[in-house]
Amino acid sequence: MVNEKALEKANKICRETISYAKSIIKPGMLLLDIAEKIENKIIELGGKPGFPTNLCINEIAAHDTPSSNDERIAEGLLKVDIGVSVDGWVADYAFSLDLEDNEENKQLIEASDKALAAALRMVKKGVKLGEIGKAIEEEIEKKGFTSIKNLSGHEIGHYELHAGLTIPNYSNKSDVELDGGIYAIEPFATSGQGLIYDGKESGIFRIENSGNVRDATARKILKFVEEEYKTLPFCERWIKKKFPNSRFAISLLKKSGILHEYSTLVEKSHKPVSQSEATVII
Repeated sequence: MVNEKALEKANKICRETISYAKSIIKPGMLLLDIAEKIENKIIELGGKPGFPTNLCINEIAAHDTPSSNDERIAEGLLKVDIGVSVDGWVADYAFSLDLEDNEENKQLIEASDKALAAALRMVKKGVKLGEIGKAIEEEIEKKGFTSIKNLSGHEIGHYELHAGLTIPNYSNKSDVELDGGIYAIEPFATSGQGLIYDGKESGIFRIENSGNVRDATARKILKFVEEEYKTLPFCERWIKKKFPNSRFAISLLKKSGILHEYSTLVEKSHKPVSQSEATVII
């Protein structure tokens, strides 16, 4: 059963953190500084990061977070994807910023924002998933862009970011109906082909299987992850703060199949992507 009180608190913290993020992000800032400031704000407000802050530039659609020694700066069309966990109940929100005063970027942001608004107006128990996808796709196409077909919204469970149903971003004619639960709706708009592929490794992990390894540091890290994050995603820079020499141990846990590492998700034609996202309870 959904803990609505915890989720409402997570939603409130997420919205406050978004306002804070929009006030501090400037072109040329280190992505690492942005991520750390956002995650510290979440903790200051009484939550925990539900996943590492995703900061994705231009054609990178999702699953990119700064490493502990990252020197990249904020530029172009920046997607900011923020998760807040309160007792394992996660609110998942995203917005996009144009950091180069580019008209196409502005139009892409408007397209994904309007698509999200259209989807949220429809969301209720019994609505067909295909109808939500159709509304998203139509709004994006009105602006002359394409929705990304192989990225979708998702149901959220307790300590489970992607659970159950997926919410399409195009008209896939699905007759499956929404039921009670928690859902993240997240349209992506692009001037490209509207498909993504797996790029480089992201440094974002989650526990995928139970198991053990001989290395003492790896065992300590696994125990820490199980206690602190459970099955929610975490990243290399978080682990490094507690275990400075963690790179080899993490690689052992990954090689053993205990950890899964996400890949960055890149638009196939390398065209810019915007993202808008909100979490709702039915």
